[in-house]
Amino acid sequence: MSARQQRLAELRRAIPEVGAEEAFAALGEGCVLVDVREPDEVAAGLPAGAIHLARGFLELRLEEVVPDPERRVLFLCASGVRSLFAAEAARLLGYRAVASVVGGFEAWRRAGLPVATRAGALSPEQRERYARHLAIPEVGEDGQRKLLESTVALVGAGGLGSPVALYLAAAGVGTLRIVDDDLVDRSNLQRQILHADDRIGQPTVDSARRTLEAFDPGIRVAARRLRLSPQNVEEVFDGCDVVVDGTDNFATRYLVNDACIKLGLPNVHGSVFRFEGQVSTFWPAYGGRRGPCYRCVFPSPPPRELAPSCAEAGVLGVLPGVVGTLQAVETLKLLLGIGDPLIGRLLCYDALAGRFLELEQRRDPDCAFCGDGKPFPGYADYEVVCATR
Repeated sequence: MSARQQRLAELRRAIPEVGAEEAFAALGEGCVLVDVREPDEVAAGLPAGAIHLARGFLELRLEEVVPDPERRVLFLCASGVRSLFAAEAARLLGYRAVASVVGGFEAWRRAGLPVATRAGALSPEQRERYARHLAIPEVGEDGQRKLLESTVALVGAGGLGSPVALYLAAAGVGTLRIVDDDLVDRSNLQRQILHADDRIGQPTVDSARRTLEAFDPGIRVAARRLRLSPQNVEEVFDGCDVVVDGTDNFATRYLVNDACIKLGLPNVHGSVFRFEGQVSTFWPAYGGRRGPCYRCVFPSPPPRELAPSCAEAGVLGVLPGVVGTLQAVETLKLLLGIGDPLIGRLLCYDALAGRFLELEQRRDPDCAFCGDGKPFPGYADYEVVCATR
């Protein structure tokens, strides 16, 4: 007898085995069925009522999906071998009532038991492209499908919008809705990495779409060449999951903030000035921890002479890359529902000092836009408001 055969014989003596029909009946009695096959194996379906947890992540995540070690847990694989090892691992973790399904998924199908087809299963090309995401327990196949089904509105295709768009496209965010009315300009190319010298004079949204679709042909890039206004902002944001503010003017920042409050959308904000950058997420409607909106932190725009544009004040070309990348990270966290978003926190970056500083931001309960019980006051003439400051 080979070492492998001897080991399997030992496992079969130590681990109880049940048939597929017995496993199906046990599901109705409160038992948990864990399918430990690999993601590509379950693409065609898994036993109805089963939880998918690939064998490689079993020890790391079993306690998350089955927190009660006294609960009966059955393990299933393709043919009934890996499930024996999975049951043994679970027993070592303290689970007392474990068993393996004899014959695995093949026996389940032969018995004519119900199979749940996974909607939106990833294609072989997607599995290859997003393989590093699939290996992360916090993302995995379910998270990647969630990204592919998501829509993000990106306001601005310039210095901040460039790294945000590139990394969201690379991550597989299914639809990027890019809003900008500018043209590609040579003086901006030291930071606007979405564009190229041979596209000077072209609309930035068209240049962005060309770059992103070449980067990942599987995503959809909706280019909207327009200037955001109170008349079109709700239509532009309709159906979006997250709004990313990559603008460089206060009028649009306040408009984005106000529209996000009205629509209940998270607003991932970024700004840069010479060697300094800021990132935060404004989302007063977020769960049980209601954070501030942009107006809570900056109630009114500064005087124009104190807020020069990048063209007037200059900016280190790589700085928007740092800030925009952080915005992309925030966006992915929000879409996946993982981590601790920068709600109620302003992350400041000083490139010259090489230092990050985090400032606490508090919500203003009397804020005219997000205050408790406050009705939406309506949109303003933002260009006029900011011009008079």
